[in-house]
Amino acid sequence: MKVTVTQQQLAHGLSLVSKAIAPRSTLPVLANVLLATDEGRLRLSATNLEMGITCWIGARVEEEGAITVPARTFVDLISALPAEDITIDLVEETHTLNIHCAKNNTDIKGIDAQEFPPIPVPDLDMGIELNVNEFREMISQVTFAASNDEARAVLQGALLDIAENTISMVATDGFRISVRKAQLSHPVEKPIRLIIPSRALNEVARIAGTSEKPITMVLPPGRGQVIFHTENAELVSQLIEGNYPDYKAIMPTNYRTLITFSTPAFQKACRQAEIIAREGNNVVLLKVVENGEGPARVELSATSEETGQSEIVVDAALSGPAMNIAFNVRYLREVLDVIRTPSVVLEANAHNTPAMICPAGSSHFQHIVMPMHVG
Repeated sequence: MKVTVTQQQLAHGLSLVSKAIAPRSTLPVLANVLLATDEGRLRLSATNLEMGITCWIGARVEEEGAITVPARTFVDLISALPAEDITIDLVEETHTLNIHCAKNNTDIKGIDAQEFPPIPVPDLDMGIELNVNEFREMISQVTFAASNDEARAVLQGALLDIAENTISMVATDGFRISVRKAQLSHPVEKPIRLIIPSRALNEVARIAGTSEKPITMVLPPGRGQVIFHTENAELVSQLIEGNYPDYKAIMPTNYRTLITFSTPAFQKACRQAEIIAREGNNVVLLKVVENGEGPARVELSATSEETGQSEIVVDAALSGPAMNIAFNVRYLREVLDVIRTPSVVLEANAHNTPAMICPAGSSHFQHIVMPMHVG
């Protein structure tokens, strides 16, 4: 193998695939990144057997070939080289890769590419086309609510429900539920229901970058895997097996009290309250105060025995009876961070029942959050 690439493109490609490298593994080749020529381009791949990422970069190919090299060494070397052309030359007999750039010349010993686990090739004709901007937003509005508890593997993923031309993504950690819906450009022939690791979905959003080209999702038959194909990259992930909780049974269907906030104002107030609340148990109390003919006031108060207390007042529009309700302030702040509309609505029935936060004027995104008990 002999190819020439730019330092910038190679460094960018390695940054995409490196998130799939296994930090600790009994298989030495899993700590390596695969370099292979592929129809006039250089293909980079990494896998930890649960998730694999491949990307293609432009290259001038003089000789075909493939090799795997230690990822950490290779990534650190490429990032340290000057922004000039890099020539990569493989000595096949010794599995040694020579990297030449400007006045820099380095040899790295690799492992035969034949030992690298095969990464499935998707049949794109069988794929589901996803709007890249909308799918990225779905991921950002849902995966933050997934659980980090390894003992609850199902909740570490996001549920993807597809029926006809509607796609829903759901995540919950038992204290909150995020639900985001969107429309597909082409309906599916039969319903699809799968649980995808939230980490893999976050990587899909990352490798999609700022591309405007659609993402194609492929489910290879009988493999328990999903593949996401973008213009210059692919991600393959194992699916999570198990039964996802019946989240619809938990979601209230109507509410007595509706409070409409300016999203930036409510977000800023939560950030300020969190400074004190995080020193205790993250509790923030929302006290809704009616104000006659004018807008209602919502007082956010946080108290920490060691640090002190704070109170922030936010104007709001109120429909229904005033009430007091407490939340984990981090949960409020995290959902407000992913809402893009100028106004946001908090809907509640009582101080001890689930409340909903959603963008004003939109039914595509719903976030259910459990209130906290204040003694």
